[in-house]
Amino acid sequence: MIFAGTFAELAARARALAGDGTSRTLLGIAGAPGSGKTTLARALVACLAADPPPGAAPGQWVAHVPMDGFHLADVALRRLGRAGRKGAPDTFDAAGYAALLGRLRADDAEVTVWAPQFERDLEQPLAGAVGVAPAARLVVTEGNYLLLDDPAWRPVADALDEVWFCASDERERLRRLVARHVEFGKSPAHAAAWVRDVDGPNTDLVAATAGRADLVVPGDVLAGLGPAGQSA
Repeated sequence: MIFAGTFAELAARARALAGDGTSRTLLGIAGAPGSGKTTLARALVACLAADPPPGAAPGQWVAHVPMDGFHLADVALRRLGRAGRKGAPDTFDAAGYAALLGRLRADDAEVTVWAPQFERDLEQPLAGAVGVAPAARLVVTEGNYLLLDDPAWRPVADALDEVWFCASDERERLRRLVARHVEFGKSPAHAAAWVRDVDGPNTDLVAATAGRADLVVPGDVLAGLGPAGQSA
């Protein structure tokens, strides 16, 4: 279903997914590289943090857990001969990500679940960087391959209560993606070639999964979100 409303209505939908907060809900946000997944996830968390279900803790009831923390480290990618394809589905620990989602769904009221985070300054994953407290009732997770119809990735979709797909404007997505690669160390020429030759095939894989999403968020909604996670 293509979403035709406002960001406020998206936030209300996410809030409704959590229900009365008696059990933990997992919302996934999928999309191609540079499509605005992280921006949307951060915007939702910022908007919802102060509006908890009855009995839930303000500021703690909603959490953001990116898939990117499950990038394989460069040393592993070199050993596997995959360093030149960093970002492809088999350059992530899909089983580890699915296992984390399973732990989150188990909803142990006494345990903080620690997740890895991808550190862009280092271009490496960092273990134990994101803590999901027992008070978290809604977990927003985002990444490219949440809906990939592949044996390694199907358990990810199975763990999620709902998945939204970011369908951003293609020219703007490519512009942002090249700029991001440049910001984190690639030359403009190298960045453009990487987006074409490496990110391009990955984008095609992700685009083919849009039909499996519960909701498709169009580019005009995504374009209204500022980088700080606020509706602009």
